[in-house]
Parts: sequence; C-alpha cells; structure tokens
Amino acid sequence: MRTILLYLVGLSLAFATPISINAQSPDSWPYWGGTLAFNRYSPADQIDAGNVANVEILWRRPAVDPSITDAYPELRVSSNLRSTPILVDGVLYAANGVGLAEAFDPGSGETLWVQQPDAAKLEAVRGQSVRGVEYWTDGSNRQLLVIRKGYLHALDPVDGSPIAGFGDGGRINLVPPGANSFSYNSGGPIVVNDVIVVAGVVDGAGDSGTRWRGVESEDVRGFDVHSGEHLWTFHAVPDEGEFGFDSWGDDSARDSGDLGSWCCLSADPTLDHVYVPFTAPTAAYYGGHRPGDNLFSNSLVAIDVRSGERVWHFQMVHHDVWEYDNVGPPVLGDIVVDGRPIKAVMQANKTGWVYVFDRVTGEPVWPIEEVPVPQSDVPGEQTSPTQPFPSKPPPIATQGVTLEDIIDFPEVGQVARATVANFRIGPIFTPPSIVSDEPGGNQGTLTLPGSWGSANWNTGAFDPETGYYYGFANDIPRVYRLEEANQPESEMAYWSPNREAPYIDGIPLTKPPWGRITAIDMHRGEHVWQVANGDSLADHEALDELDLPTLGIASRPVALVTSTLLFIGDGSNNHGGTMPNMWGRSFRAYDKATGEVIWETDLPSGTTGGPMTYMHEGRQYIVVAVGSLGDDAEWVALGLGN
Repeated sequence: MRTILLYLVGLSLAFATPISINAQSPDSWPYWGGTLAFNRYSPADQIDAGNVANVEILWRRPAVDPSITDAYPELRVSSNLRSTPILVDGVLYAANGVGLAEAFDPGSGETLWVQQPDAAKLEAVRGQSVRGVEYWTDGSNRQLLVIRKGYLHALDPVDGSPIAGFGDGGRINLVPPGANSFSYNSGGPIVVNDVIVVAGVVDGAGDSGTRWRGVESEDVRGFDVHSGEHLWTFHAVPDEGEFGFDSWGDDSARDSGDLGSWCCLSADPTLDHVYVPFTAPTAAYYGGHRPGDNLFSNSLVAIDVRSGERVWHFQMVHHDVWEYDNVGPPVLGDIVVDGRPIKAVMQANKTGWVYVFDRVTGEPVWPIEEVPVPQSDVPGEQTSPTQPFPSKPPPIATQGVTLEDIIDFPEVGQVARATVANFRIGPIFTPPSIVSDEPGGNQGTLTLPGSWGSANWNTGAFDPETGYYYGFANDIPRVYRLEEANQPESEMAYWSPNREAPYIDGIPLTKPPWGRITAIDMHRGEHVWQVANGDSLADHEALDELDLPTLGIASRPVALVTSTLLFIGDGSNNHGGTMPNMWGRSFRAYDKATGEVIWETDLPSGTTGGPMTYMHEGRQYIVVAVGSLGDDAEWVALGLGN
C-alpha cells in the first residue's frame, strides 16, 4: 500500500511540473538516448502488463547489411553491436557493426540505404560500431550525422550520400593536432541549437596511461551544423590562464591528460546548455606526478553551446586513483522537492552515487558534503583528504569492502575469507596499495566499486510521469594493486599491471546480488525498490544445493522505460569487465512501480546496446542490439503478435 501511495504521489507531482525537456511522441525516438534529455523514455503504451506475454520477435537484422559483407567476405564484424537506432519521420537510422550509417524500414527491418565506405578496400570498411547517430533539420534542410574512424560525416537522410557543403566534401577531420588518432567516441555527436557538439577520447594510449603520463586528452568542440565550421573548443585539461589550471599542481596540466567524454552527452536547448561527463586522468591508479584535484577529470560540466564557455561544474572525485569516471549519461528531468519545482540533471558515477543538481545553476538538490577519506601510503602520492558524499539519494551499489561483505556460502565462504586476508580492505576511497612479494604480504586493495564501476554507460533512465530514476549497478570487486614501474619506457614511479580480483571457482568474493536495478523517487531522493536482475551461476555445482535468492547478473544492460513498463535485458559477455559466466539471453518487463517481473523471454543473444521503442502503423515495436562471444551481432525487433 505504501508503494502504491508513493507511486500516486509521484504521478501527481510529475503532472504538476513542466516536462517539456522530456516531451516525445510515441511514434518517434529522435536521439539515441530517447531525447536530448537522455531519459531513455517513451510514452508508447500499447504493450502493457496485460498483453506483454504476447510479445514476440517481429523481425531481425544483421549488424552489417549484406551488401557490405557480401562485397567484403574477409570482413570480421564484432559481436559487440553497441548501436541504438533512432526513428525520425518513419525511418530507422543507426550506425552498423563497422560504424557505417544504415537506414531501414521500421516495420520490416528491410534496408533503405547504406553509407558507402571512403574507399573500396577492406581497411576502409573495417571499424567499430558507435552507440548513436544524430539527426538535424531546420524544416527544409536535413542531416544525418555519424562519427566514424576520426571523421564527422554529414549525410543526406534520403539516400546516405555526403552533403557536399559540409566540411570537406561532407566530412570533418576530428583528429586533434599532435594526436595519432581519434577513434573512441562511442556516443556520437549531439546537436543543440544548430551547434554540433563532439567529445571523445584519443585512441592509441597503449596502456590507458598506466605507465605513460603524456597521453593526449580529448577536448569538447563545437561545429556549425550548416557548414561544419569549427566554432569553439572547451579544454578537458585547462590551459594556462583558464579556470582549473591551478588544480594541477607542479604545472602537471602541461603533460597530463588521458581524459575526455567518450560516451553520453545530453542537452537542454532552452538553456543553450550541453552536459558533459568527464573521465579519469592519467594515470587512473597513480597520481604522484599530478598533485591537486585535477579538473575537469571526473566532473560534470555544463557548457554554453553558443560560446563553448563553462557555465558550471561539479567534480565527483578529486585526484582520482580509482578510475571512478563519469561515463553514464547526465539524465535531465523536472522534479519537485519539498514543493519546489527543479529543472534537474542526474549524473550517475562509477562510485555508485547518483549526483543530482539544478541543471540551471549547478547547485546540488540535496547537500553534498566533503568527508575525510583514507589516505595513500604510496611514496609520492598525495590523495585528496576529502571526497564529496551526497546526502541523497543513497548509493545504488555496495561501497567499500568489509568482512561482512564477503560471501559466506558453505565451504566457498571459508576459502573466500582466507583469500581476502591477503588484501587490504576498507571503506570507499581506500587508496590503491603496493603489492608485496613477501609470503603473506599485501596483494593490493580489494574494494567496491571496482574500476569498471558500479554505474557505467548503461546506467540511467528517467520516467517523467512518476519522477522515478532507474539505475543499474554492477557489484563485482576489483583490486587496486601498484608496483614499481621500472620498465625503460615508464614515465611514472608506479603503475597498475592488473586489477582483476580473484574468484572462488568462478564465484565473486563478495555477496550477491552482483547485478541489481534500483528505482529512486527523485522527488524525495529515496529508494523505492531494489531487485536483482537475472540469475547468474544458477547451475554452479558449489551452489546447486543451496537455497539462494536471485543472484543477479553483473553485465552492462540498459533500461527502457515506457508509459507502462520497465524493460531491461541480462546483458552480454563481450563488455569489458564482464566475467564469462555473467551474461544471459533474457529480456524482461518489470512493473516500474514495484520491481516485480511481469514477463521475460529469451533473445537470440545477450543485449549489447540500449533498447528503444516506437509506434509504427498502429503497432508498438521494441528494437535492441544483441550479440555475444560466439553469437553474431544483430538488431531484434519485438512487438505484439498477430
């Protein structure tokens, strides 16, 4: 009864609040995050709790159109199809398994056109899928924008041909001066009031800056949507004289980097703001060479798209040595807190917190307090004495490791506790530690969240009807171990050669659930429900005789919230940081008010991208990318059977 009452209160508050930023028609999905608010929400309501049991596969489509794979039989396509299609004016557009744009029919999945590679050779065809393409129109002119292999392409949405008046023959070279390559922008561009905003990270870092500190950062850039003209640059690591330069002690901003925003951007066009979440700095596990807080690493920055200037920022982690990035989307939504309407932005971080701000001013909606944290004993390291702790909402994941968090299953638990005795444990922000070669010596810092994070690119969906935010947490520990970097090419005193945590016969050291969904009422900043997503290790012989609850799958599934239900899969096994036994083919519908599973089905493989939905010719479709190690990548369309 309490849950039902809270649900109704959320509904009444939401209807009393402007939700223009979330406005969307059920017959469109204009941005890969749903809208520029990145809410992963649709008002489509044909599929509901009463008929979802009749949902079946309506069509399937390979990750790359056969016209490409037949022409290049030696082409190998990754099973990690990350692409979420968009639907504009009755056409689906997506970046395929090698990053080329494709257009296809939303009712049948049949090909309309495929972007042609820049050259008729295999190397030009090879590439990676990105998570999204962008569509722009002023009512008479139209462009489909896609980032591929270091270029921003502007295509005619009618036939996929390059738009000659844009950049150099329809494309812009994005490789920054002095960089070898630019290829890791998995989120695609975003257009805000005729300004194309591009972020990313420079590829070719080798070991992600674990030994080398001079890795390039990727700045955020704005381009004119009509001509492709470069308008402005926002420096991820501030230049001398810019705000934040002094946060890099010993002038370390001059030779530090390896940070950018490789995934998810959102925007509020009414404010001219684009919201950019930044990653960790060089190196993510040792920072003795870069004293200070190190802006804008691990920060959410609101940038004015007209000028490229910082409007406001908040740094979630000072002087990061845990790789606690902001890699998930800044989700925009309008909420009411203590009777006060707030235009909010909700940023999940790998720490497991969802930080909530007034997206106009950057003021925290609830107090965020600087709390003293454990300090490093690594020579030369100067970790921050405090870190920001949000008072609300509570974290969606386990933070830190104590002996109470170690699995206590019979036999397995005894081995786990003996294993943990060789590691340093403690609260969140317990620093990395130096590995000892002595018998029984320290083997590093075992903690939660691990460097893959509890909240990654996949976390975050917002329901404007109720004010509920849905977060997914990966609850698998990792080890922060350091050793001397004595290789001739090393540029730092210490590095982290391996961060894998031990397992007990394939079982994580810490208690389940290892993958969980949390619903947060953002009007109150409180959890409404939390459930395990999927059942991993159900057939493990060491657990077979035990009466265990649902254990949860620690992968990278993405939620889709509609007017009626919450949809999410198990996730795939080809995401980084995912154990081979942590994936599944299931796709579920949850009651979005209670977390109860209403329906589930098996897909051809695990979900690799974010699902989207739309109405087309009277039928609701749900399209999601799938694939796994050993399975081909494809898009699958679901809907009610005839």
